[in-house]
Amino acid sequence: MRRLPYAAFDLAVVLTGACVLLLFGLRLYGEQTLAQQADKLLLPQSTVLLAADGSVMSRIPIPGGGYRENAESGELPPLLLETVMAVEDRRFYEHKGLDYRGLARALASNVSAMRVEQGGSGITQQLARSLFLSRKQTVARKLKEAAIAMALERHLSKAEILRLYLNETYLGRGQYGVKRAAFYYFGVRDLKELTPAQVALLAGIPKGPSIYNPVDRPELAVKRMQEVLGIMKSNGLITAAEERRALQIGLHGAALSPGSAAEYSAAGYVDAALQEASARTGIPLAKLREGGYTVTTGLNPSAQRAAEAAFRNPANFPPDAGGERVQGAVVILDSRTGEVKAMVGGRDETGGGLNRAVSAARQPGSAIKPILVYGPALESGRFTPDSLLPDRPASYGGYSPGNIKGVYRGTVTMNTAVERSINAPAVWLLNEVGVTPALAFAAKLGIELPAEDRQLAIALGGTHGGVSPLQMAQAYGVFASGGRFSTGHLVREVRDGSGHLLYQCTPESQQVISARTAEMMTAMLVGAVNEGTGRKARLSGRMVAGKTGTTQLDIQGVPSAANRDAWFAGYTKGWSAAVWIGFDRTDRNHYMTDGGGTAAALFAAIMGPALNALP
Repeated sequence: MRRLPYAAFDLAVVLTGACVLLLFGLRLYGEQTLAQQADKLLLPQSTVLLAADGSVMSRIPIPGGGYRENAESGELPPLLLETVMAVEDRRFYEHKGLDYRGLARALASNVSAMRVEQGGSGITQQLARSLFLSRKQTVARKLKEAAIAMALERHLSKAEILRLYLNETYLGRGQYGVKRAAFYYFGVRDLKELTPAQVALLAGIPKGPSIYNPVDRPELAVKRMQEVLGIMKSNGLITAAEERRALQIGLHGAALSPGSAAEYSAAGYVDAALQEASARTGIPLAKLREGGYTVTTGLNPSAQRAAEAAFRNPANFPPDAGGERVQGAVVILDSRTGEVKAMVGGRDETGGGLNRAVSAARQPGSAIKPILVYGPALESGRFTPDSLLPDRPASYGGYSPGNIKGVYRGTVTMNTAVERSINAPAVWLLNEVGVTPALAFAAKLGIELPAEDRQLAIALGGTHGGVSPLQMAQAYGVFASGGRFSTGHLVREVRDGSGHLLYQCTPESQQVISARTAEMMTAMLVGAVNEGTGRKARLSGRMVAGKTGTTQLDIQGVPSAANRDAWFAGYTKGWSAAVWIGFDRTDRNHYMTDGGGTAAALFAAIMGPALNALP
């Protein structure tokens, strides 16, 4: 018996040492976790892309999914802060990360109920778990949670912890943080404008985001709101009259239905705009997507809706072949500024996929003739739309181009050659003007071809690398704007999460060809639409200038009518556009028999509704 006190003493010493070691280990773990994963305190938030009219065209999901918009401490109203603390952690300003009284109360409640009813975790612990740990209920996780919570309290102020918590917390339907949730549920941008009922709704959601948000389970959201309003009144945060008023309005007047999704996806436009913004600011694309930036673009919602609606209609495209779908792309830009108003990079396009609107890999066919043949000829001063050109078989050092169906007219005017898209006069004219001056002219319009293209076949669109719809729309925009070139661009400005301006586009145009050349070319291209191959591009009551383009498959064993690419590039007053149609992979099993006329019809199907929607 005399040894019992000694054994108890020894046990107490051992237990004390173990506790000291445990506390030391917990402190060390918490400090190391914060030091090694400090980046997790920088909460990713959704970058937003705005259309030209200021409407949200896209909100980029944060890693893992969902959307977040961080609020600064000064944006958080006292009523919201006090309510969240009253609901989640009444002694938040009294403890150092662990509320021992709250933990003891939760433990007693759970033991009494013989099941887990209360977690006992305060705001700092919840933040530690959310940022650094899983939600798995284990003793080890609870110890880690405590360690990180105490480390957070040592390194951050209470205000910083509370702000992080309110920005990190999940509030249902993919919405993270009170700022994003307030706008999503209520349409409230300024958190200081939240009503007591709205504050109660927000503060009640974290207990069960999937069941207490006011959209999925409105009846449970109201019940939870009533509970929180009671807590607010008992803590002196609102008066009895304010509680009654909030209870009377319920969800009516407090919650709004979430904003409807945009009527367009603009997936290709979004990808291209983010890439352009990254190039202009030097911000890596991955950081740009999750840094809470605001990217304002030149997108015109009416034009984008019209383009996407036309692309959804299978009647606007040739039939599929070989189990593959005929694809397409379109770019519409303001020919005066170069600002891209609409872009579709493919049928059923998705973010991160192939954007055919900017991929310079398609043969332009006769749509290139105004850029490489007729434009240079007019600019040389040696030719006019009335100049007579030979239309007969000819050979140029082994290159012997032919007209479609072998039809030759002997002699035609340049105007007729453009309207009818005749091949022989185009090649003869390029030979007369010279390939070098023609390539230099095209470069002024934004289409730079490599040395391999220094041959006469380019008169008919036979290029090595190909061109993109963006390049074609940009080039035709020079004719539309009286000879002035404006670089095609999508981004107007980029601001960081605090609203600071990081980049602003200053559109510049430069006179690259004579206004006279642009005027004569426009007159011929109007004729090509009204009387020639581009008739399907006509728009009622509007001037349309443009040119079709078709490239043949030219593979032995397939019909002579088999085509690779179909184009229409043209413009109306103010806007130029280029449409491409074809298969991603063209071979003997995947080709079209449609040509540029189908592309011209798609141009009309897009531009008609787009222009009619303009004010």
